[in-house]
This record gives sequence, C-alpha cells and structure tokens, in this order.
Amino acid sequence: MSRLAFLPRPGVRAKRLDPLAPVALGDGDRAVAHMAASVLLAYPDEATLAAAPVVRDAVEHLPAPVRDRLAGLATTLLDADGPDDIAALQARYVATFDLKRRCAMYLSYYAAGDTRKRGAALVRFVEAYRAAGFETTGDELPDYLPTVLELSARGGPDGARIAGALLAAHRDGIEVLRSALAAQRSPWTAAVEAVSLTLPPVDAATAERVADLVAAGPPAELVGLSGYGDGGDAGYGNEGKDLPWA
Repeated sequence: MSRLAFLPRPGVRAKRLDPLAPVALGDGDRAVAHMAASVLLAYPDEATLAAAPVVRDAVEHLPAPVRDRLAGLATTLLDADGPDDIAALQARYVATFDLKRRCAMYLSYYAAGDTRKRGAALVRFVEAYRAAGFETTGDELPDYLPTVLELSARGGPDGARIAGALLAAHRDGIEVLRSALAAQRSPWTAAVEAVSLTLPPVDAATAERVADLVAAGPPAELVGLSGYGDGGDAGYGNEGKDLPWA
C-alpha cells in the first residue's frame, strides 16, 4: 500500500460565523486547493517555508476566493524575514494549534473530545485510509486535517471520494476551527476558509452542531490514545517536486 506523508503536530472563545458560499471546482483544482491547504497548515519550519512559493504559484489558476486565501497565507509565511520573525511565527502556531481546544486540527476531537468515543472514531479514519489504498505512518493521529486533505489531493478518485466523505462527516469541526481562528485573527484562518469553500453547503443540522460546539467546546473526559500516533513534530515529507502540481 502507498503511504501518506504526515505533517507536524498542530495543537478564545469564538462566535459562530455565517457559512461560506461554496466555489465550484473541478476535481483537479480541488486536489490543488486541498494539497495547498495541507502544506500551508503545517508547522512553519524550513520545509513549509520552502514550499510556500511553490504553493503560491500553483494556486494562481484557481477561482479568486480560493486562490486569494491560499496565496495570501503563502505570502504571509514568505514575509517572515529572519530568525526572529520565523521564531515568532512558529510560537504563534504552537500557541494556536497546540494550546487552544477550539483550534485543534484533529477532526474527531470536536465530536468526541478526550473521551472513550475518540478511539473508535480514530479507527474509522484508519479504515477509511485503507479502503483508499493507504496506510498511516503513525507520526500523527489519523484524523489530522492536513492528512485528510493530502488524501483528497493525492489519493486518486477513491482517495478523493473517501476524503470528501470524511470532511463532510466532520464539517462541524472544520467550521468551529474556522470560527476560532477568525476570532484570533490568525493568518491560518485563510487556509481553513479555502477548504470550506471547496465543500458542499452547510446544512441546518450541521449549523446547529457548530453553534453548540462554539459555545461549549469539545467534550472532556481524559483518556489515553496510545497507539494512534506519538504526537511528534515530524516535518512535512515532500519536496516541491513531489507535489501534485509540480
């Protein structure tokens, strides 16, 4: 089986935002948008910063609402000038994604939180990857948003279909993440907004769940999740030549 590369581990009370109107994309353009978001949502280390100009060039042909968000975030990363700026960007990333419950990039966390239900949810993600012909490496939990986006971009028709189902099933979590990032005026809001623009409209039931999660946050019942990833900060494993738009 093929293996997915895993990106680094990511980690204010927000108000629920109005849903974004979807943007029509073909399969190829959606793959580029999802791969770009996957790369840009990674920890801003040397590999991510090196990929940013490739991302910015790759998204030029996408519809403006998606293109502008992804290219804008790539530019923000590239504008980090010197070690001090990069260190500040990295510190902000950690403070956002590692330390704020509503900014988790683990999709099943929003519905299951740190409860016993989470383990079963993670198993379903692993089974979904296997159905698409991929095995997870264990460097990250399988519900990590950038990994699901990578499956969508690189998994062929089956991977795109299965990743689309995972994203749709966890749309409430994506919208809570978008709301929380927007409340902090985080530069990474742009990537999550770009992903939201590629997904179907938010229905009434999902909107209600989003409102509840924004208000209450994910469920809390601390349990162990050993065996689903060591939580290490492994760098993004692809050089620019390996990206699907190269």
